[in-house]
Amino acid sequence: MLEPGTLCARCWAETPFITGLSCDRCATPLPGPSEDAPILCDDCRTTPRPWSRGRAPLVYGGAARKLVLALKHGDRQDIAHPAARWMARHAAPLVRPDTVLVPVPLHRWRLFRRRYNQSALLSGALARLLQRPHLPDLLLRPRSTHSQDGRSRLARFDNMQGAIIAHPKRLKAVEGRHVLLVDDVMTSGATLAAASEACFAAGADDVDVIILARVLRDE
Repeated sequence: MLEPGTLCARCWAETPFITGLSCDRCATPLPGPSEDAPILCDDCRTTPRPWSRGRAPLVYGGAARKLVLALKHGDRQDIAHPAARWMARHAAPLVRPDTVLVPVPLHRWRLFRRRYNQSALLSGALARLLQRPHLPDLLLRPRSTHSQDGRSRLARFDNMQGAIIAHPKRLKAVEGRHVLLVDDVMTSGATLAAASEACFAAGADDVDVIILARVLRDE
């Protein structure tokens, strides 16, 4: 970074932005002209997604991976604002008059160790840019889950069963409204699926997702 929100020429060249056609539901880049949108990737045709549409500005790789890891584990909270600006350009077409922004939650012990929720930083900055309400405490993570790293797709979904719920005192804030769910990274979609289902259980009318970076294969 040269200054807040600015990438140097080398980092810009090494940052894999998603600029063409992508899956309408999980944001995976696809071959073909953008005029063919909306279209679903093979994975989303075979794996049900509880949310309606998904967008991401970056592929998780190169300089994008370094940015995500610095935000998530390196205490580089300053990355959240420029990252939210990239996300806002992709999220703007999803926004409705009744949209509220909701971050994917962390378990309290992980939040205690990290001191902040990177998804909440992103959603807060994004809410200000999109001028929509922010509900950082709508979702709770009452059960501490093991890391998703190294798990198979099925194991990732099993790991997230019952891990995310809606705050019982915040249901009226989301009932009948459109939720734009915010997270830093999507791999299999298990965490976003659990969060989306919790939003619907809270009474949300519809759920879309916006993520900073899309992993193109399970690791």
